[in-house]
Amino acid sequence: MVSRSDDNAPGQDVPLPAPVAPQAPGQQRRDFLKLALTGGFIAWIAAVLYPVFSYLKPPKQAEVEVTSVKVGKVTQIEKDSGTIVRFGSKPVILIRTAGGDFHAFSATCTHLDCTVQYKKDLGVIWCACHNGKYDLTGRNISGPPPRPLEEYRVIVQGEEVSVSKKT
Repeated sequence: MVSRSDDNAPGQDVPLPAPVAPQAPGQQRRDFLKLALTGGFIAWIAAVLYPVFSYLKPPKQAEVEVTSVKVGKVTQIEKDSGTIVRFGSKPVILIRTAGGDFHAFSATCTHLDCTVQYKKDLGVIWCACHNGKYDLTGRNISGPPPRPLEEYRVIVQGEEVSVSKKT
C-alpha cells in the first residue's frame, strides 16, 4: 500500500485508487460484435420458434348457433328410454317416458359439467360423477347439483321428433 502522509493522521494508510486503463479500439469492436451476434442469434431463435408454436396452438372457432335439431321418427324412439343428442356443440338428453311423453334437457350436469344419463330402473336422470339425480322435470332431487337442468322444447310434427331451445 502506498500512503500519503500529508492528509492523514500519523499511522493511517489510505490506498490510492488503481489507474483505469483505457480500452483498446479493438476491444470496443469485439464487444459490439459480441452484442450484435448475440442479438441476431436470439432474433433467429424467435423467428424459428414463433411459427412452430403458432402451428401447435389450435385456432379459435366460433360457437355454432343451433335453434332446432331433428332427432328421428317417433317409432324409432323406444318408450321409457333416454337418448343423448348433439345440439350444436352441447349434448341434450331426450327422454321418452313409459306413457309416451317426450322431455328434453341439457345433458350437462349443473355441478361439474359431466354428461348425465337416463336410469330406467330408477326413473331419474343420473349423473355418474357424484351420484347427482334429477327428476323427469329436470329438478335436482339429490346429490351435489346446485340447480335444475336447462329444459328444451320437444316438437312432434307427424312422425318427426325435433328438439329446440325454449324461448
